[in-house]
Amino acid sequence: MSKIFIIGLPRTGTTSISVALLDMGLSVAHTAFTKRAFELADAISDAPCFSDYRQLDQLFPSSKFIYLTRKMELWLPSITMLLDKMAPHLAPKTGKFSPVLKRSFHHTFSPTLPLSSDELMVCYRRHEQGVQAYFKGRDDLLTIDVSEPGSLLKIKQFLGMPIAGDVDFPKLNAGRQVAAWKEYKHPNKINSHQAGVEHKKYFDYVLADEHK
Repeated sequence: MSKIFIIGLPRTGTTSISVALLDMGLSVAHTAFTKRAFELADAISDAPCFSDYRQLDQLFPSSKFIYLTRKMELWLPSITMLLDKMAPHLAPKTGKFSPVLKRSFHHTFSPTLPLSSDELMVCYRRHEQGVQAYFKGRDDLLTIDVSEPGSLLKIKQFLGMPIAGDVDFPKLNAGRQVAAWKEYKHPNKINSHQAGVEHKKYFDYVLADEHK
């Protein structure tokens, strides 16, 4: 079953692209932590996609991947703000967040927060280089900056979607805002913790071994 995976790091526009995909008629999960959420969504963004794109490529053949970039001088203060807010809930033993989300962030950043700007830049470059190396020579990866004119049009063309309508992204989760996805109402939204026949079984049933 092919999917669309948004594999840019947090604070690179994952909410904006998730909303845009909803408006294209796709079912979208902004973060997905259960097997059922992955089954139901046409597109999944953020955790654990940015850490698990290699495994997802194997589990969902013929999928398409969209890597989001952002200027470093804009990304650094934004990710610092986010990680400062998330840090207490990302603690390996006491944090309240999903084990999948915690593993994804720890794998990409560090179990120990906060990180300095230099350390965050290393995390960004390591992730960027990993994506570029893995998808080198392939045609199933699109790299965009959602702030650039015409970026939404590029996504529609990449996905073979109708190109009528907007060609630029709405500006969501700007500044210190981090909850726009929760506030956005749409019938095609998929709950990150969606329960199925296996209840809320975490999706790490296949991925966990890769991150030990």
